[in-house]
Formats: sequence, structure tokens, C-alpha cells
Amino acid sequence: RKSLGDSCAFLARRFAAPGAAIMVRKLKFHEQKLLKQVDFLNWEVTDHNLHELRVLRRYRLQRREDYTRYNQLSRAVRELARRLRDLPERDPFRVRASAALLDKLYALGLVPTRGSLELCDFVTASSFCRRRLPTVLLKLRMAQHLQAAVAFVEQGHVRVGPDVVTDPAFLVTRSMEDFVTWVDSSKIRRHVLEYNEERDDFDLEA
Repeated sequence: RKSLGDSCAFLARRFAAPGAAIMVRKLKFHEQKLLKQVDFLNWEVTDHNLHELRVLRRYRLQRREDYTRYNQLSRAVRELARRLRDLPERDPFRVRASAALLDKLYALGLVPTRGSLELCDFVTASSFCRRRLPTVLLKLRMAQHLQAAVAFVEQGHVRVGPDVVTDPAFLVTRSMEDFVTWVDSSKIRRHVLEYNEERDDFDLEA
């Protein structure tokens, strides 16, 4: 700490104008609070936060707790698959548990096939993010971009089956994907029908 302070003082004197007094203003409260959260000595250790920020921005996650939960679930899946692979290949329990795990992951849309436990190694937090309702809307071409898809969900324009869903963190399974549609009273649904010239003349104005 002493050597670091000496280095900072040396740099301050080195770049100060000749004859100028070195004055450092007192940090404000919010600046001190931010400074406590940054480790300038071990910044390489926190490099994994960059990946977290990329995922939060890419999938428009509004709560960091969602990413943390997805990370924990994906880690648990990979750990369970690793333990199952450690069992003898012909063990009846391994066969039953592996089939049940792969069926569950495939139904959730987290793995492309029920092929083998090796697919579990590719389950990450992003795998869960791709099953969120706004991302599925984008996949179904019901929205032009993810930000609009999140707004549609929050404003109550989307339903899954008979239920209106307003939580962007709602995970859509493979079986529910075909039942994602607009709410009957949604203005967006009306505009889509008018654009496709499919609107019924007997539809009541909302």
C-alpha cells in the first residue's frame, strides 16, 4: 500500500505544472461508494463480469438476479451430468436418470436432442435466456427487436395459451411455443390482421 501511494504521489508531481500546488478534492459520497466496488489491484479477477454484462445486454435482462439464477441452474445441470457420467455405463440408475434428465432439458428447449449427456456441458445461462418469452417472440418474428418484444410482454399484449403473461422472465417450453400469440383485445393483433387483410368485419373495436 505504501509503495502504491508513493507511486501515485510521484505521478501527481510528475504531471503537475511547474510551480503549481497539488490539490486533490475530497471525493463525494457516491464517488466513494463506487470506488469501494472497484478493485484496481486485482481487476483481472473480475474479468468474468464482462461476460455477465454482455448477456444482460444481449437478452435485455432487467434483473441481475435472473442471470444469477440461470447460472446456478446451468451449473447444477452440468454437475449432475458429470456425476451421472462417472457411474458405470450399464448401471440401471444411470440409464434411468440420464433419460429423465435429457427428457426434461429437451422439453425445456435447453438441448437440441436427447442424444447424450455430453449435451449437458453446453447448457449455460444463455440457454435459459434463449427460452425467455421476449426471445421466443423474436424467434417467431412477432417483434422486430428484443427491446420491443420486452415492451409487448410488459404491456400485456402477449398470451401463452389462455393466460396473459406480463413477466419477461417467463420461460417458454417446446410444447408451449406453438401457443404463443397476441391477446384478443391487443391493438398489435388488430394491426397485424389488417396488414395481412385477415381481420374479420365483425370484430368489435376495442
